[in-house]
Amino acid sequence: MSFLSQLLYPVYEARLARAIKGKPQPRHVAIMADGNRRWAREAGFTDISHGHRQGAKKISEMISWCKDTDIEVVTIYLLSTENLKRSTQEVQLLFDIISDVVKHLSEGDLDCQIRLVGHLDLLPAEVTEKMRAAAQATEDNKGVIVNIAVGYGGRQEIVDAVQNLIRDEAQKGHSTEEIADSVTADAITSHLYTKGLPDPDLVIRTSGEQRLSGFLLWQAAYSEIWFTDTYWPAFRRVDFLRALRDYSQRSRRFGK
Repeated sequence: MSFLSQLLYPVYEARLARAIKGKPQPRHVAIMADGNRRWAREAGFTDISHGHRQGAKKISEMISWCKDTDIEVVTIYLLSTENLKRSTQEVQLLFDIISDVVKHLSEGDLDCQIRLVGHLDLLPAEVTEKMRAAAQATEDNKGVIVNIAVGYGGRQEIVDAVQNLIRDEAQKGHSTEEIADSVTADAITSHLYTKGLPDPDLVIRTSGEQRLSGFLLWQAAYSEIWFTDTYWPAFRRVDFLRALRDYSQRSRRFGK
């Protein structure tokens, strides 16, 4: 960043912050934190773990940006079921980094409430236990709710929701016909990993990719989507504010 850019950046950032004051803002922002490996390669690092670690540092920073907004819930996509197919070494690295992220957020001063969303049975037991213990320590916090999507797949979430709904109805002794009638949109929603929370108003994806990649397929049916070419480790508050400004200027439509 040039010297002139360094001088102008705070001015532009403040201008963006003023621009969204009093304007419609999302309650729930979902973020696809993508581009860690590409950022590391383009920055000249041969070890891609540097990109993952820089991306991890960005998470708490981003949550702090929500302080002066109307955002109540943040969902961060950190590890998909497809990511579990990467090399054993990289997957273990991701487990370690994500576990550290959850622990850091639970011990920090953000006062956020952490929830884990995903098919946690796919993860090693010690990893799941470590993250659950850290998340449980935040249950009484009053700040932003932070959903950590790990071992997550949108299709798998819907399958899990329907299966759990059917099991619940079967335990009540209902007939096949009654169980079939119980499978409604509202009933499925109440069995999702994010049950009890509003659907995301805004989905942000970094790194230039323009697809959902299975992220919150059910919940994001009517979400506004904002793409940026910026890689996640390089994502700045000014980028975040641009996304919020763009959201405030859109006319949301449901069902069209």
